[in-house]
Amino acid sequence: MNELPKASKPLIIYTMKDTYNTKEQSKKVEELHSELQGWKSNLNFFEDEIIFIDHLLNSYVFQPNTQNLFERLQDYQYRIKKSTSSKIQLLKSITEHEKKIGGMIESTDEYCDLQYYRKHDALKAKVVAYISNFRELKSEIFNYAGGILKKRKQASNS
Repeated sequence: MNELPKASKPLIIYTMKDTYNTKEQSKKVEELHSELQGWKSNLNFFEDEIIFIDHLLNSYVFQPNTQNLFERLQDYQYRIKKSTSSKIQLLKSITEHEKKIGGMIESTDEYCDLQYYRKHDALKAKVVAYISNFRELKSEIFNYAGGILKKRKQASNS
């Protein structure tokens, strides 16, 4: 009579396992949330850089007689606008992804968790690619602008 019914034993084991998973899930969710916050912070910081670059491209530091100046500036302005649009879309995707993170704590479905992790990894790849592309564009613009400013300084010293 002291023996529990056989159906109860797996339930007790499952409950103990579930408690352990909840703690692990909570830790994983915190890590994921922290990573999402870092992405948003980096992308929002780029906004200040985009504003600076836009002001630089629209300033009068470029000499009108610079070869292919208009075409180059138009290209950079187009690419900055496209980068801004991509950044906005990426921030929206991060926000949507972040809204779904809370469901992972309550979920005991490993398949749902796996789907979330896959989406997270795909989003991470997009963020990394965006950051890399933006840095490359920024570097290209700064190198171009720096070269023109050096020429301008040398011309004024002559």
